[in-house]
Amino acid sequence: MLSPGEARRILDSADLICAADEVAAAVRRMAADISAVLAEANPLVLSVMGGAVVFTGNLLPQLAFPLDFDYIHVTRYGDETSGGELRWIAAPHEAMAGRTVLVLDDILDEGITLAAIRTRMLDSGAAACYTAVFADKDIGKPKPIEADFVGLRLPNRYVFGFGMDVHGAWRNLPAIYALRGEG
Repeated sequence: MLSPGEARRILDSADLICAADEVAAAVRRMAADISAVLAEANPLVLSVMGGAVVFTGNLLPQLAFPLDFDYIHVTRYGDETSGGELRWIAAPHEAMAGRTVLVLDDILDEGITLAAIRTRMLDSGAAACYTAVFADKDIGKPKPIEADFVGLRLPNRYVFGFGMDVHGAWRNLPAIYALRGEG
């Protein structure tokens, strides 16, 4: 855990990648795109904790159709800046069988976590599993999954803000920043 001073030094030295108005516009566009596809599906929406909490909180009020909501907690990062072994912390409480599922996540980095989530939902009997990521990072190599809905495309840098953290801090920022000296 960073001290408040350490967290402020990181933010003060970071590069602004996407301003808050760009972030909000991306969420509005995603809501329209998701609504066009899923408005009649009564989907089960699953938010991936904890990164997707800010994205989910901004997106859900803009989806003007009935849905069920639950969460999952799967991580490869913890408070680290690079991915490790996949850990399932909390599974959905709602049954998947025959449902259309929409998984919301903060960022599609290497794609390992989201691909594993999608596989698990389909293996659990979901009729369809759509994925929506607020950000898709351009890592310069193929990923095991492409998201069905993407808010922003970001450079291959360590980014934080709008649900994404740096050493546990700054998920609460309305804009996206990148560590200086990355990428």
